Amino acid sequence: MSGRVVDVDVNPADPTEFYVAYASGGLWYTKNNGQSLVPVFDRENAFSIGDIAVNWKNGMVWVGTGEVNSSRSSYSGLGVYKSKDHGKTWEYLGLPESHHIGKINLHPVNNDIAWVAVLGHLYSPNKERGIYKTSDGGKTWKQSLYVDENTGAVDMEINPKNPDELYAAMWYRTRRAWNLEEGGKTSGIYKSTDGGNSWKLVTVSGSGFPAGDGLGRIGVAVFAAKPNIIYASLDNQDRRPDTAAKKTDTNYVLKNFKDLSTAGFAALDNKKLDSFLVKNNFKEKYTAASVKELVRSGRIKPTEIYDYLFDANTALFETPIIGCEIYRSDDAGLTWKKVNTKALNLYNTYGYYFGKISVSNTNENKVVLSGVSLMLSTDGGKTFKDTDNEATHADWHGCWMNPGNDSHWVAANDGGCNVSYDNGEHWFKANTPSVGQFYKIAVDDAKPYNIYGGLQDNGTWYGPSNTRYKDQWDYEGVYPWKRLGGGDGMQVQVDTRDNKTVYSGSQFGFYGRRSTDGGRRLFIYPRPDLGEAKYRFNWQTPIWLSKHNQDIFYYGTNRFHRSMQKGENLEALSTDLTNGGREGDVPFGTATTLVESPMKFGLIYVGTDDGNIHVSKDAGYTWTKISSNLPKTLQEYYVSRVTPSAFKEGRVYASLNGYRNDNFGSYLFVSENYGATWVQLGNDLPMEPINVVTEDHKKENIIYVGTDNGLYASFDIGKSFMVLDHHLPRVPVHDIVIQQRENELVIGTHGRSIYISKLDVLHKVYEKLKESKNR
Repeated sequence: MSGRVVDVDVNPADPTEFYVAYASGGLWYTKNNGQSLVPVFDRENAFSIGDIAVNWKNGMVWVGTGEVNSSRSSYSGLGVYKSKDHGKTWEYLGLPESHHIGKINLHPVNNDIAWVAVLGHLYSPNKERGIYKTSDGGKTWKQSLYVDENTGAVDMEINPKNPDELYAAMWYRTRRAWNLEEGGKTSGIYKSTDGGNSWKLVTVSGSGFPAGDGLGRIGVAVFAAKPNIIYASLDNQDRRPDTAAKKTDTNYVLKNFKDLSTAGFAALDNKKLDSFLVKNNFKEKYTAASVKELVRSGRIKPTEIYDYLFDANTALFETPIIGCEIYRSDDAGLTWKKVNTKALNLYNTYGYYFGKISVSNTNENKVVLSGVSLMLSTDGGKTFKDTDNEATHADWHGCWMNPGNDSHWVAANDGGCNVSYDNGEHWFKANTPSVGQFYKIAVDDAKPYNIYGGLQDNGTWYGPSNTRYKDQWDYEGVYPWKRLGGGDGMQVQVDTRDNKTVYSGSQFGFYGRRSTDGGRRLFIYPRPDLGEAKYRFNWQTPIWLSKHNQDIFYYGTNRFHRSMQKGENLEALSTDLTNGGREGDVPFGTATTLVESPMKFGLIYVGTDDGNIHVSKDAGYTWTKISSNLPKTLQEYYVSRVTPSAFKEGRVYASLNGYRNDNFGSYLFVSENYGATWVQLGNDLPMEPINVVTEDHKKENIIYVGTDNGLYASFDIGKSFMVLDHHLPRVPVHDIVIQQRENELVIGTHGRSIYISKLDVLHKVYEKLKESKNR
């Protein structure tokens, strides 16, 4: 499985040679048009990439680390790296507080001059953002454009005929764990005419470019043959006017319930209302008659159905913003004109995730726009057509157009890299690297055992653990890995009694139960009664299948839910286990991890995104908060994992992840008394947020930790750690599970798919060290 590509850089003299940069899969190189690629950036401490730039005359490669797309899975970087030998060795050039880099431009003649567009920290304000310039090959840097601590540089273009002339796209955006502010009045396009030493805002009031708080992410492109022509894409966050013609829908849709009065609700058609309730999985007790009575009696509001169904997933697609717009300047940025004649439903509400625009080197009217789809205009941006097909993946992040043949493209998307030679009419995939971004994995007990996992924007898959890639699959048509679902694949649980019954799903808690043999899929998504407080769902909503009785299924929202019937009839047993949520457009105050002790049925732990950990000793009926004795400075941090021991019933491990608080420390704790008191472990772990802690199944003293930069093991229950990096790059490790029968460690990474390690050798090393210590 491939993963999200954020940038490509192609040799214009030989387009079969290019580099592919992945959001969290490193940097790869090909010299055979993508038939095969090799990694060239695996041993550096920063793995996430924002942008790359290559001087194809001398082979020098510059890498700006830290993805710029500002999603919840956009890892930060450490600054800029440079290689003088095609990626064999790397030199670190600094800018450690840049965190996320949008663009690197190289001077076409002077190899010592480069400019870097720094977006800055994702989850906090910082002053180290804007445009940085070096005149000595990266030894020193000057911040030449700074707006404020929340406005960074997301894109930048250079006039190829006059390198003293540059354009920088500045973007105001703030992100917190509970809210994403996607635009602001300080966003805009700046221009420099002195080589980036000074800058002037050109999208001023009266220039034709929008102004105000709705200015979101901006992309820029310069037409090389006539550089006074500039294109800009804008994610306009202002609300669009409601100009749609009124029409009578055959069936009710959600918006029909938004602004209803009591009288309006009473007038709804009963048959259409009944159909809507069934289609949207309302409880059987809710019929048109019963819901109308609830409204009539005042027990629920007439807008309750809209409020009840409008969730984070719905908001992604139905919030009525203007979205993507295209502007053009014919006078080097002095004035601008909106050129798209129809609305471009290209970004939905998440334009922060896209923003690249490309223009042909020879045809000023040929423009390619990246968004959910990749769109082509041949009339200067007035109209666009979709170029996606079955060979491509949604969510595009850039497109290189061959300067000598502008129908030849190399493009980046969430599914990898695609190449076209006919303006996107036909595509082939350049996706041989195994760089899938797994959120969570699971194993069953079949022979050979299967591995299951949910991937970023690539659904949920499963396949045999002894599978190794072979080209013959392309000819035989039998691929051993099978797809279970779409969207962003999330957590997976497998009933090992038959190794076929699987619980899996997508973002914000939409799970289901199905058999790998096929058949009907049971939809699993708990909802409160009408009029009750809505549940809050994490992006990666936690689920758990009891190992003591695999008919029992657990589910976490802001409350704890249990089913005694394989996911059917979920029952909310707890009150709110969070601190109550916070106002914002990102679900917050949600469960993040849920687990039952392998030693005792009903001993259950739940962790949340606002720092709470609760324990229940009676199968979920009563709960005790056990996180109050953790350090006060960490008590609001995301609880990434709670892991009860299989050796001592009262022992439990917990990891806290401060990434969403802009804290990159490694916070690992253990309790020997069900969480009543805690002791911090891993004081020698590097500054890398922890995603998972797992206990060895045979050796009580061995524990494993996965962080945003690798895998670690301790032989002394967490007092000290060592890195396990043999054949494993410095990649985010999101999950660690053990297949006990085969004595294998299975590692789910967010950028390099899945690794398996035999534990026999590690156990032998442990025993020798233990014996040596005893002597």
